Amino acid sequence: MSGTRSGHVLLGLNVLVYGYIPSAWRSPLLGTDDFLAPEYWERIGTLAERARLDAVFLADALALGDPAYDANPIRLDPTVVWAHVARATEHIGLIATASTTFNDPVELSARLLTLDHLSAGRAGWNLVTTRDDRSAANFGLDRVVARSRRYERAAEFADLARKLWSAAGTGRRIRHEGEHFHYDGEFRAPASPQGLPVLFQAGGSPGGRDLASRYADGVFTAEITPETAREHYRTVKRGAARAGRDPRDVAIMPGLLLTLGSTEEEARRRVDELYETSPSRYAAGWLSHAIGVDVGALELDEPFPPEVLRGPADPEFFTGSIGFRDSILEQIRQTRPTVREYLRQTRYSGSGHGGFVGTPEQLADRIEEWYHSYACDGFNLQPDILVDSLEVIADELVPLLRSRGLFREEYEPTTLRGHLTSARAVTT
Repeated sequence: MSGTRSGHVLLGLNVLVYGYIPSAWRSPLLGTDDFLAPEYWERIGTLAERARLDAVFLADALALGDPAYDANPIRLDPTVVWAHVARATEHIGLIATASTTFNDPVELSARLLTLDHLSAGRAGWNLVTTRDDRSAANFGLDRVVARSRRYERAAEFADLARKLWSAAGTGRRIRHEGEHFHYDGEFRAPASPQGLPVLFQAGGSPGGRDLASRYADGVFTAEITPETAREHYRTVKRGAARAGRDPRDVAIMPGLLLTLGSTEEEARRRVDELYETSPSRYAAGWLSHAIGVDVGALELDEPFPPEVLRGPADPEFFTGSIGFRDSILEQIRQTRPTVREYLRQTRYSGSGHGGFVGTPEQLADRIEEWYHSYACDGFNLQPDILVDSLEVIADELVPLLRSRGLFREEYEPTTLRGHLTSARAVTT
């Protein structure tokens, strides 16, 4: 793709409870139990809406996280949280992450459609397949289902969900006979205010990309370098075209880990302090999980061994994200750091998701560069600490993007699907 892009950048907020860094809860702006308070979630939703962001994302959790690498080991049901936030907001999209492996398509479709009505057409679903054995154990399984089977089920789950939503309010009978699901009857629910709830897909494996190309309205992807981001962008868009869809109907939004400061030096001091007050094992624990190798057993002052840079021993049962792993290993191949250097480097450049440490103006440069080079259609922002970073995004970053013609002045459509449609770029 080449040419001039019209439309504007899409901006989402991935709400990782307090922030993506483990020590975020220690901020003097927060109480340790704020995540249980309705007022906290209202504050996040209204701040994101003040910034005119397109959507907020919140992940489900089917097991307690491992504190060795999970910054937010306890999470609440996102559909319930967003139903509450819907009352305090009018425009922001409300996207709940939910698993196709451990949910039922009829029940989840009804729950998401309920959120869609409570929010007047602002609901979205971020589809994941769940890859960890801890969650599988909570559903009576010894280990998680093989990756290829999870994505087969996910594709059929998405297909049936869309059939159910399309039939809502029509009285039309649905007959679905698949390998994983059987349905024969009406779906008795009122039609979605936005046509269908918005469907995002998160995952960078071949199965995930194929699913996104066929069904998704957006992709929450993991990209560190612009080169790999452009390749992913082309792959999904071409897949959408092969599936008979308009490629512009699939928005590509990489996650971006953020630390902002008045100067780059101030931002670096902030991220260093946040990491140094986090558990010492966090970075190594997270990386071990992400690449499927015990980083603690590697020589810290040596480069990563060649065998580490190859694929996991058994990709079918690898419990990390293939998209994260591919992004991380490509970054290591390009920069060739020692293990110690890489663990420190991830503070500034991200690990799995890309990272950014600097000023709002430098962040606007980054967003503009990726957008105009067709590496993305926007970003899912992931601040280190939500409560103060959201203020900076609303008051400093967004005005800079507006001044460059990259972002809306005010909300125009009233639905989440309308936000995506109004922002999409036109190639001339």
